[in-house]
Amino acid sequence: MAELTAFSFRAGKSLLYCLDPRFKLLFLILISLTSLKAGSWGMLFLSGGLLWLLPAARLSLFPVLRELRYFLLLLLVVFAARALAIPGDAVLTAKFMTLTRQGLFDGALVCWRLLLVVLLGLVLTATTRAAEMRAAVEWILKPIPLLPAKRIGTMMGLIMRFIPVILNQAKETAEAQRSRGVENRKNPVYRLTKLGIPLIRRTFENADRLIVAMESRCYCENRTGPELMSTRRDWAALLVVASLSFLMLFL
Repeated sequence: MAELTAFSFRAGKSLLYCLDPRFKLLFLILISLTSLKAGSWGMLFLSGGLLWLLPAARLSLFPVLRELRYFLLLLLVVFAARALAIPGDAVLTAKFMTLTRQGLFDGALVCWRLLLVVLLGLVLTATTRAAEMRAAVEWILKPIPLLPAKRIGTMMGLIMRFIPVILNQAKETAEAQRSRGVENRKNPVYRLTKLGIPLIRRTFENADRLIVAMESRCYCENRTGPELMSTRRDWAALLVVASLSFLMLFL
């Protein structure tokens, strides 16, 4: 049985659900770009706002971080690379590498920025239906020539629907492997192979079934999507987000 994940839409009635998806995409882009230039105090301010947004999106911090554990491992690699690559005051010196104070600070700040952007993206997906996201992407890309806006929007909608399915399949496959005693195998390559190959096969099988179902229903990309309409509430939210983003640059 499918379960809700951090990448799934969660029905709710907070202000985040009432905003126009085009504005929410703009907010994500604006805050992401601002975080690239924000300092530690600005990032602390953004983190406080994110902790307020998570409950409004019906998300809990620690379960979300548990689902992002592989991404956190990637952040750990990025942190180590930045800490060892940036010159500065040495904190720890080994034969072939030097850990610097400036590298530690820069690595922590970079990982902090990446994590906040990912969490903001999860807030967006948790409060926006796939059909609304598709319509917003189509509206944004429509003025750009030579770009198939409807096709790209359809692909975005399918991606949003398939990510939770893939995660649920990965969980089911891992549980099936554990029930067969795969944890007794100490070779990580063997365990990864036994998890990855069935997961990839089931993902492609589901994709094939989806394609057949769409073709049998004469599905096409020229469909009437949900009507997007901005209100004063959206423009007021844009003013607030723009002001806070500008403030973050000076903290």
